[in-house]
Formats: sequence, C-alpha cells, structure tokens
Amino acid sequence: MRQTRLIRNIALGVENLLLHKLRSFLTMLGIVFGVGSVVAMLSVGEGASKEALEQIRKLGSNNIIISSVKAVEDESITNTRVFMSVYGLTYEDYGRISEGFKNVQKTAPVKIIRRESRLGERSLELRVVGTTPAWFELVPRDIIAGRVLTEIDIEKQAPVAVLTEYGARRLLAAEHTIGQTLRIGGDAFQVIGIVKSESGQAGNIQIPDQEVDAYIPIEVARRYFGDIQTRVSAGTREREKVELHQVIVQIDSTEHVEPTAAAIEQMLKRFHKKKDYTISVPLALLKQAEATKRRFNIVLGSIAGISLLVGGIGIMNIMLASVTERTREIGIRRAIGAKRRQIIVQFLIETVVLSTTGGIIGLGVGIFIPFVITKVSGMATVLTMWGILLPLLISMLIGILFGLYPAIHAAQVDPIVALRHE
Repeated sequence: MRQTRLIRNIALGVENLLLHKLRSFLTMLGIVFGVGSVVAMLSVGEGASKEALEQIRKLGSNNIIISSVKAVEDESITNTRVFMSVYGLTYEDYGRISEGFKNVQKTAPVKIIRRESRLGERSLELRVVGTTPAWFELVPRDIIAGRVLTEIDIEKQAPVAVLTEYGARRLLAAEHTIGQTLRIGGDAFQVIGIVKSESGQAGNIQIPDQEVDAYIPIEVARRYFGDIQTRVSAGTREREKVELHQVIVQIDSTEHVEPTAAAIEQMLKRFHKKKDYTISVPLALLKQAEATKRRFNIVLGSIAGISLLVGGIGIMNIMLASVTERTREIGIRRAIGAKRRQIIVQFLIETVVLSTTGGIIGLGVGIFIPFVITKVSGMATVLTMWGILLPLLISMLIGILFGLYPAIHAAQVDPIVALRHE
C-alpha cells in the first residue's frame, strides 16, 4: 500500500515538473554542472595522482637514491675557466655505504658518460651508464630482447652493452641486432640486450634510462672512459672529475629506510667538505604524494560542495515560487483531507526527483569530460566507483535538504486562506 502511494506521489511529482519543462530544466542546471564538475575533477585528480604514485613506486619504496651534484662554489670556479671541477660521490663512498650499514641489502653504482656511438650506419650520442647487475634488480625493467648484465660480465670486464628500448629504436636496433657491435667513442661493445624504457620522473629523481641509454659494466666504463670528462662549448673548456654519479641503495624494510638515509647523510658529511650530493628517498616522496592527494581531494570536495550548494539554493528558490503558484491547489488538497505530512512528502518528492535527475545528467557530463581530456591531451584520468556514486548521493541529499523548507512552508499554509488565493 505504502509502495503504491509512493509510486503515485513520484508520478504526480514528475507530472508537476513536466508542466514547466523549461523551468525544471533550468533549475536542474546548477546540480548538473555541480555534479559534472565534481566527477570530472575527481577523475582528473585521481589520474594525475595515480600516475605520480606509480612513478615513485617504480623507484622502489625500499630504495634510497644518492646523486652527485655540483656544489655552488664549483659553479663559480667553472665560470672563470680556471680549474677542473672535482665533486660528487667517490668509489670510497660506495664502499662505505655498501659495507658500513647493517640494514643495507643491495647497492648499485651508476657512472654516466656521454659519447657519440655508432651501430651499423646509424650514429647517435648515447648516455653510457656504467653499473652492475644489481641495478636491474633495484630498478626493474622488462627485457625486450637478449639479456641484462651479469656477474660474469663484471668479472671478465666484458665490453658488452644493454640498450634501452628508446635508444634501440633510434639506432634501428631490434632483436636481430643482439650480438652485433656497437661502437661507443672509439671502442667496440657487443649488444647483449634491449630493456624497456621508462618515461617520466618522480619528484626530482630522474630514472637513468629516460634518455638514449646504454648500460655497460662499471669497471669497463672506468677503464675505457676514466673519471675526467671534458666538455667544450662556446669557446670554453670545462673539465669535471666525478667518480660516481649515483648510488642506489636498497634497505631491508620500509621502516629502516628513512633512519638509514639519515645515517648515510651523516656519514657523507664527515667525508665531504662541501655539499656535493643529494639524498632522495622515494618512500618519503610517496608519503608526500599521498598527503598531497588527500589535500587535493579536500580542496576538490570543497569546490564541489560550493557548486552543489549553489544548485541547492536554486532548487529551493524555484520550489518556494512553486509553492506560491500552487497555493490554491494546496488549499484544495487540505480541504479534502490531505494531512500536512502528505503535503511535505509531495513537495519533497518533487525536489528529490529534480535533484536526482540533475545528478544523473551531471554524471553523464562528468564522465564525458575526462574522456575528452584523455582523448585530446593524452592526460590520464581515472573514474572510480566512489567518485561517481558520491556526487549522485550528495545531489539526492541536496534535494531533501533544500526541499525541506519549501515543503514545510507549503504544509503550513492555512487551507481557508489558500482557497481564497488567486
């Protein structure tokens, strides 16, 4: 019986709204744009956040990345074209980090040299990364062809090279290239594998294979290319001595990551007179990114709340006007026995129908906008279930909250006065 009455009331509410189609549609617009903007903003925010978190996770939540940086005083010396800059991490630092901390599980040194390279008829400047097999365990990359560096390559100091997918494509290298000779500078290297490239960066940490990279055993890099690099540009001659450009450290558990990073920094301070290194902790970046995401969601929620509030006020105004227009109808219903509760329910049903319909249309708009953004700009967007249901539920709630006052106002109309209303 109650269900039948509810269905009848809903049908009556829809019928009343359809009597003024344009006005009902204009009333819904506030909710439509409010819900649409909430869904779109949440999906864009979720997509950007997911992408950033994924990049950080790729660096390893148990890893610490220590990088060489040129100190400020070295910059001024270089500009005078007088001295050779000597800075950054040393092989001794690497030994101290590898053996001096009990929570350190694995380490990988990174030495970077830029050299003109040639594969067949194709030449290109490569970023040559001297490292060990541990690098491929700490910064996992899918193998596309061949293999990565092994301990045997390190022991034999074999002149072998692993290309990144991006670099291989630029050199027109493919699976059939495995085993061929790659000339780096004047030296010959055998191509033993191609690994998948990773794009983007996390925070201020750059993943080494973002460029056209070739990975070779670190001892070979040291023996063939040395530690001193000379760069000539605009008539200036810049010489730098950097033993290691980066050291990646894996810690045994996440709770030991930040204390160990602090301990490593203290150790480096003792052996470095100047600040020529930076320590980056992906775990800290991950926590920071997650905190930023929470703040971002709060800001979006606030903006969405304002949009929906405006929509709700619009509904209330229109319903108040509707109560005034239908005063005589209310009087007739009261005169034939309708209770105040039934008048309240009738007007509440109309506002809920109005706001829910606006919410459903807004969902369609909100789902379409991220689709267009992804299609046009390539930006990642993610629609989540709570990002769809929450705005819809809020729109229904707004229908109840902002419809309550006009409904009560209608129920309090005196039937005799209402019947005299013109």
